[in-house]
Amino acid sequence: MAAGIPAGPPAPELRRTLGVRDGVAIAASSTAATTSIGIGMGALAVYAGRQTPALLLVAFLPILGIALSYARLNRTEPNCGNGYTWVGRSVGAWPGFLTGWVVLVANVVFMAYTSAITGSVVLQFVNKAGLHRLLGVGLDPGSTGISTVVGLVALVAVTVTAVTGVRSATRLQWALLAFEYTVLLVFCTWAMLAGHESFSWNWLDPFAIDSFRSLAQGLVLAVFVFWGWDAAFTVNEETKNASDASRGGLIALLAMLGLLVFAAISFQRILGNDELVAQGPQALTYLGAKLAPEPWASLPLAALMCSAFASLQSSVIPTARGALAMGRDRTLGRLWTRVHPRYGSPAVGTLLIMATSAAVAVLAVGIPKINLMILTAVNSIGLIVALYYGLTALACAVRFRADLRAGLSPALRGVIVPGLSALVLFGLGGYLAYQYATMSDHFEATPDNGWFMLLIPALIVGSGLLVAAVAKWRRRSPYFTTGRGTDADAIALPMDATA
Repeated sequence: MAAGIPAGPPAPELRRTLGVRDGVAIAASSTAATTSIGIGMGALAVYAGRQTPALLLVAFLPILGIALSYARLNRTEPNCGNGYTWVGRSVGAWPGFLTGWVVLVANVVFMAYTSAITGSVVLQFVNKAGLHRLLGVGLDPGSTGISTVVGLVALVAVTVTAVTGVRSATRLQWALLAFEYTVLLVFCTWAMLAGHESFSWNWLDPFAIDSFRSLAQGLVLAVFVFWGWDAAFTVNEETKNASDASRGGLIALLAMLGLLVFAAISFQRILGNDELVAQGPQALTYLGAKLAPEPWASLPLAALMCSAFASLQSSVIPTARGALAMGRDRTLGRLWTRVHPRYGSPAVGTLLIMATSAAVAVLAVGIPKINLMILTAVNSIGLIVALYYGLTALACAVRFRADLRAGLSPALRGVIVPGLSALVLFGLGGYLAYQYATMSDHFEATPDNGWFMLLIPALIVGSGLLVAAVAKWRRRSPYFTTGRGTDADAIALPMDATA
């Protein structure tokens, strides 16, 4: 043990004070759905065309396996570090640290571009009010620079609510969730009934997608669209019953599946594929304008703005708590373990996450068009999400491998389904990495350049290995020797006896 660092947890535990059954779990996991629909339908249409509903159904299968893995691991060992802790103790310290690191960085990147999306939506409202210039500056929603400036104000606002604790954040999440889902369901139902494009069962046929490469790229993007349901598992140390996080996460995932498929079919009843691709992240607001006159046409835009705010909040909360778990194990600095004495939340870590995301958002201004910036971030994060979901599912299969001798049902739930889900995601990620590496003959910072698309995930993984080396040989973190770290509540596992 390093000098000056006591045994046991270096910071107070997060408070188990939430009594609303499943509430925090569902709210934390569901509020990104409207944002996913708003920015995802156009991107998915690029690769899947009219088979976007089929793509979402196919992508759900490995995601369901991942969700079952999370639920099983969470029932055994509830920990706000989730994948970082589970992979580290079941597969190995280096893959475990890498899981925690890529989740941390992916969320920072996600918050950076989501803040720009939030700013863009706010500017669209400002334009609707007739204001197009302010102090000589054009208020262009399509400009990454001005959208980022406005979005950073939103990022600060949601960080304040996250610092005051999960209870207050959950109340805000539920309010935003109720409004955005009501608007989304009304307009999607309207589109479903009034659409002039005839429904075709071919929309549900994944084999009708043009090529395997389009299918693979579309699946990774679809995995990204579903991303966010696992936020529930990062607040399991702040709920009275940690199993509520598992239940809430699964409920939220199923709700997202139904909503995403319903929305995809509704969009295609109104919009042709060329329109979906052209509108990109503005597809939801474009749909509203085609269905209703003002002011009702602005309701989908308002829902998208609420969802963007909620997405920022539901990202900063799990990211700070994952960093707290890593800080407890001294794989990150002690600064990340500071818990607010009144609110019981990792306040310092939350502020650091916000500041880092703001810095990344400023760097992203170098990509002038917000549509191109979004496409770059989504493609890069998709590979990273596939990596850490796959590692977590692999951890479940390894930890519960004894279930193979316990009967068919336990073997399926604990080993076979998680293992197959991991293999699918690893295979998709590896295939796309190869495609990116061979699609371009020169480097260029554009979303259609393979080397640029591969550079961002490579930098994330490479920096993670470097930070892990510092934690192992400089901080001498016990995480790399015992797997238990400094968390006094870590449960004993069979593999610990041979550590």
